[in-house]
Amino acid sequence: MSKAPVNFAEMVRDVRQQLGLSQEELAHELGVSFSTINRWENGKTVPFKLARSQFNALCECV
Repeated sequence: MSKAPVNFAEMVRDVRQQLGLSQEELAHELGVSFSTINRWENGKTVPFKLARSQFNALCECV
């Protein structure tokens, strides 16, 4: 059993890995750039409202 993500960066990484997607593929799914996903996973930024809602919708599939 894997531990629950502590923060948004870990959640993005965990969801992406569970879906078997690369950062580039997740970026395409969400309509954002690769660098955006990379910054999310590295904890440098968090998504704005629209991107966050798209990510949350994707999380419901996991």
